Amino acid sequence: MVFLMAVTYAFFSFPKGMHAWQEKQRQVQEMEKLNANLARDVERQKEHINRLNNNPAEQELEIRKRLKLLHPDEKLYIMGDPAESKPPASR
Repeated sequence: MVFLMAVTYAFFSFPKGMHAWQEKQRQVQEMEKLNANLARDVERQKEHINRLNNNPAEQELEIRKRLKLLHPDEKLYIMGDPAESKPPASR
């Protein structure tokens, strides 16, 4: 009985005891949340890839968006203010 009480006291009172255990539990919970978020992202990417594999129109839109390509008979109009460039520094 005395040994059990000594072990319990040591577990709760020393710095590597209960506080360290609680910190590890908190870290485990954080990592589980992060893993769940990453799993959702992976699933979303798989669905997107599946849609691209099964839908040629969506494939074309994705290619045109990423590579900024146009068909030969198309024209692209850019509306809005041109990007302001920095004036050259005087030497």
